[in-house]
Amino acid sequence: MRLEYETVRKQGRLLKSAESAEFVASVLKLQPKLAVFDCDGTLWAGDAGEAFFDWELRRGLFSDDIVRWARARYAEYKGGGVDEEVMCGEMVTMHQGLAADKVQCAANRFFEEQILAQIFPEMRSLVDQLQASGCDVWAVSSTNEWVIRAGMKYCGIREDRILASAVLVEQGQVTGKLIRVPTGPAKPVAIAEVIGRRPDAAFGNSRWDTEMLAMADHPFAVNPNPDLKASAQARGWRTYHPSPIQTGKSDSPQL
Repeated sequence: MRLEYETVRKQGRLLKSAESAEFVASVLKLQPKLAVFDCDGTLWAGDAGEAFFDWELRRGLFSDDIVRWARARYAEYKGGGVDEEVMCGEMVTMHQGLAADKVQCAANRFFEEQILAQIFPEMRSLVDQLQASGCDVWAVSSTNEWVIRAGMKYCGIREDRILASAVLVEQGQVTGKLIRVPTGPAKPVAIAEVIGRRPDAAFGNSRWDTEMLAMADHPFAVNPNPDLKASAQARGWRTYHPSPIQTGKSDSPQL
């Protein structure tokens, strides 16, 4: 029975490998000149924005008052009392007064500890091959810029090709002045303002990516959650489920 089980597992991996290769090849065949990728749930498994929020609250970066406020505020958001864009913005502005390089160092450590092993191999391969073909590849995410910047070192997307939730930094200090929060309808707005042209291909996993996917010539719902999956099916968008990531991580969010 054990031999039979291992045979089935091996066959499953081979089938998934073939499916992954077919997906990458099908995207490359489109010869896109501009591709935009959501990050959480699309380039890697899980929500790095939420996980970093919890991770840093538990590591003494903030005063007890800010920690109490942040926990209560997030609970209010999860209960539907705070707008998505507002919450994503506050998860950045709460760093006001901290040294930007200190926050970046924390984000680098967090990503290496918690997210690095969850990067989808075929999505990383797709990014590499798109860039090798001459495609301009961007990361567009509502997660804070520090975490996305940390992640792009491993996903192969340049720092000047990141559109993430960000605040103004003055004299090395984080301010409360928001620059952008790319989520939902704000994603295509940011793309239009900064990139200045319509994507040939877009990749996202949640309803907050719907508008970005809709503006692309070739939208891909990657690892879609139920609401995006339903929308993708209704609109005829292609869906793709990356290879499952299995890690030994135990430091999960306690929000």
